[in-house]
Amino acid sequence: MAEIQAQPGIMEIKLYQGGASGIEGQSEVLKLSSNENPAGPSPVAVKAMAAEAAAMHRYPSTDHAPLRSAIAAIHGLDAEQIICGVGSDEIITFLCQAYSGPGDEVLYPEHGFGMYKISALAAGAAPVIAPEQDRHVDVDALLAAVTPQTRLIFLANPANPTGTFVDMDEIARLADGVPAGCLLVLDGAYAEYVDGFDGGASLVAARTNVVMTRTFSKIYGLGGLRVGWAYAPQDIIDVLNRVRGPFNLSNMALAGAEAAVRDQAFVESCRRVNADERARLAGGLAQMGYPSDESHANFIMVRFADDATALAADAHLKANGIIARLVAGYGFPNGLRITVGTKPDVTRVLEVMSNFKAAE
Repeated sequence: MAEIQAQPGIMEIKLYQGGASGIEGQSEVLKLSSNENPAGPSPVAVKAMAAEAAAMHRYPSTDHAPLRSAIAAIHGLDAEQIICGVGSDEIITFLCQAYSGPGDEVLYPEHGFGMYKISALAAGAAPVIAPEQDRHVDVDALLAAVTPQTRLIFLANPANPTGTFVDMDEIARLADGVPAGCLLVLDGAYAEYVDGFDGGASLVAARTNVVMTRTFSKIYGLGGLRVGWAYAPQDIIDVLNRVRGPFNLSNMALAGAEAAVRDQAFVESCRRVNADERARLAGGLAQMGYPSDESHANFIMVRFADDATALAADAHLKANGIIARLVAGYGFPNGLRITVGTKPDVTRVLEVMSNFKAAE
C-alpha cells in the first residue's frame, strides 16, 4: 500500500510561533510581544459584538455586504472590490492558493512576514527571498529577483519587524516593473499608523496588477476577532471569492469590525498616542545606547551589539515582568522587537532597561 503523503511543500512549513503571553511565576506581566493595541478595541465595537451574542444560532451573511460598505465608505473605495477574511492572513492564503502552485515562485523581502513563506509552501510554490539594504526594502533587489516563474510579490509597508517604510514613488516603480502574469500584494497591516497613508489603495485603483491587504488586528485592537480585508481589481476579487468559505466570518466578527471601522475618532486617538509614545520609547533607549530605525508602526526593533546581548536584554525584561519579542527568526539575532504600550508601559520599559547594563 502506498504511503499517505502531504502535498509538496507542506512538510517544509515550520509552525508559526506567536508572541509569548505569560511568564512562569509572575502575575503582573506586561505583554509587548505581539504588536497589540494597548487601548484595546473601540467601546462601540465591544457593544456591537455583545449585541450579537444572543443571535449566534443564526448563520452570518455570506457576502459581508454591511462590513464591505462600511470599509468602502471610510476609505473611499468601491465595496465590490473588497473581500473580507479571517485576518489578512487568510487573504494571503487565498492569494497563494489561487495564483501560485508547483513550479511557481512567491517573492518577498528578506525580513518579510512569516506567513508569506508558509502560504507559498502550502500552495506548492517556491518561496524566494530578495535581500534588503540596512533593514529597508530594496526595490531594485526585488525586481532583480523576478523570474518568469514569479506569480506573487508580497511587500509589507510599514515592514515587520523593522517598522521601516517605503515611499509610494518606490512602490509605484516596483508595480511598474512587475511583469505580466504577476501580482504585487501590498500588506498594509500597520498602514493606519502612518498619518495620511492609504496603504496603496491609489495604486490598486490605477493598475490591474496590485492588491492591498489590511487588518483589524492592529490599530483597531481586534486581534482576537480575526478580521482582515483586501482591495483589488474586480476580476481578482471574483477569483478570491471562489476559494473563500461562504461563512468564514462570524456574526460577532462582522458586527465588531463594522462598528470599529466607523469609529475613526478612536483610530485617530490611538494613532496619536502611539506616535508620541513610540518616539519616547525609541528616544529613551537610543540614549542608553540601544538604537532602532525610525519606525512607522506600533513597535520598534531595538538593535544590540550582538546576539548574546539581545538574549540578555530579553531575559532582563522577562525577569522584570515584561515580554518583548526576539526576532532571530526574521534574520535579526541581535534584535528585540518591543510593542509600543501606554504611557505607563513605556515608562516601565525605560526604567527597567536603564538598569540593564548592570545585568550584562
